[in-house]
Formats: sequence, C-alpha cells, structure tokens
Amino acid sequence: MSYLVYVALFGEIAVIFLWLRDIRIFYLTGLPGYRKAAYDGVLYGALATFGLLIALTYSGIEVVGIGIIMAALFLQERNKKEKIWNNENMWERFTGSVRPVKKK
Repeated sequence: MSYLVYVALFGEIAVIFLWLRDIRIFYLTGLPGYRKAAYDGVLYGALATFGLLIALTYSGIEVVGIGIIMAALFLQERNKKEKIWNNENMWERFTGSVRPVKKK
C-alpha cells in the first residue's frame, strides 16, 4: 500500500465533509443554492468513494483514483451558492456556522 492511498483517503474525507457542511447550511438557511449543493453532494461523494476504491484496489494506478477524487472536489465547488458570510472568522466558515433564517 502506497502513501497515495492515504492522500486518496484524505480527499474522500474532504469531499464528504464539504457535503455535510452544505447540508447543514441548507438546513439552517433554506437557500436554494445550498439545496442543490446538498443534493449534488451525494453524487460527488459517490464519485469520490469510487476513486478511493480504485486507489485501494489497484496498487499500480492510485493516481487514477486520486484524479477521480480531485474531479469530485472540482465539481462540488463549481456550483453557484449564495454569499452567506461577511465578517465571520475561519472556524465559523469551516464548520458552516450561519445564523438561521426564520421561517414564515
């Protein structure tokens, strides 16, 4: 097992974390851009999991699995989302802390 498998695992964790963050932001705000990102995150998470499985299974072509994971990261962050942060610090942005929008 090469060190590239650990790189692929870290990429998989990043994709899943960003997906869960988008779900949290959509749950708190109800913004349509984050709703689409939460739905699309399921597909991108599956794509990243497929890339991780390739990196784990085939010892000679871990780079292909990492490439698939990088494609999932690129596609995940390509979605247009509303601006929700103004003066928050890094930790609030990292965890997806937003002020909830009151439902009418």
